[in-house]
Amino acid sequence: MDEFGLIGRFFTRPVSHTALGVGDDAALVDPTPGCQTVAACDMLVEGVHFFPGADPRALGHKALAVNLSDLAAMGAAPRQALLGIALPAADEAWLGAFAAGFAGLAARFKTDWVGGDTTRGPLNLCVTVLGEVPRGTALLRSGAAAGDDIWISGVPGLGALGLAHLRGECALEGAARAAALTRLHTPEPRVGLGVALRGIASACIDVSDGVLADLGHVLRASGAAAGVGGAFAAELDWVALAAPVRAALAPPQGAADDALVGSATAGGVAIDSRCAAASPILPIDAALLRCAMLAGGDDYELLFSAPVLQRDAIATLARSCGVALTRVGRILAPAGGADAAHGPREPLLTLIEADRRIALPPSGYLHFG
Repeated sequence: MDEFGLIGRFFTRPVSHTALGVGDDAALVDPTPGCQTVAACDMLVEGVHFFPGADPRALGHKALAVNLSDLAAMGAAPRQALLGIALPAADEAWLGAFAAGFAGLAARFKTDWVGGDTTRGPLNLCVTVLGEVPRGTALLRSGAAAGDDIWISGVPGLGALGLAHLRGECALEGAARAAALTRLHTPEPRVGLGVALRGIASACIDVSDGVLADLGHVLRASGAAAGVGGAFAAELDWVALAAPVRAALAPPQGAADDALVGSATAGGVAIDSRCAAASPILPIDAALLRCAMLAGGDDYELLFSAPVLQRDAIATLARSCGVALTRVGRILAPAGGADAAHGPREPLLTLIEADRRIALPPSGYLHFG
């Protein structure tokens, strides 16, 4: 099958809100009056972002999902997607499964698949997405202000635990294995939540590189510092998130449904030597769990800041979106001062963990364990 037959069979889909899709040298898009276009691009490379032999349907889903997550972090509604793909061979069974995964997610989020490029080469996926926000309402990284709460959606760490399982760093079984690998291979972009956060969140980012690393990006852009856990999240100690991680991986029989994690308070177990002992259903080393939760990527949850006055609105939002929203910290004024051009002179993140106070420089956000 030549390139054009491949495009026609696997990569051509009807469009719903695009003037012209696949078939010409470029697509035609009519912007919605009063809206700004939001564009994002991510690349997935075999051997770097996914293992050789990865399931093609899941890979098609993830290739689009990680891009839609970027739109979600901007509060944008998806509109169009383009796929650039290098293929070692035109394997029709592989292409059919990959296209089904990509197109299935695109249909769920009303995203028109409007073109791209195909070539022969090592497996490489490059997706570009376009979205829209009403002018002036996009969520940025630069809006966090001292006194704002810090929130995160979902349960951080599941994707990283799935990767740790595949690397042989832990051995998950049953429901634990399924939950972690589902998060790793088919993440759920929080598009509805991102759109709903317009006018509520002061800053937002998606968690692709780890909670503390991505929070660091917000702090630098906003010229701010932050405190996470302990006194910085009055009702919720950061380490209490260990309890929802365990529950998501292997919920005890008969446990109450506590999907909206805002109520999971000081009863959580600290991420220290007690953690593994307190959870026989989850045979994971405490240091690995800590690393996955704080520094693991691949969750594609939303991390955002919001004024204290928005707490009731956020609780309502959690219920309406069906997404756990947990308050984990507070934005602070930077101790070292700031300048308009470069943000804080020394961005500082203070982590309260198991009654210890840990100051983290920006260079330390990605290195735990």
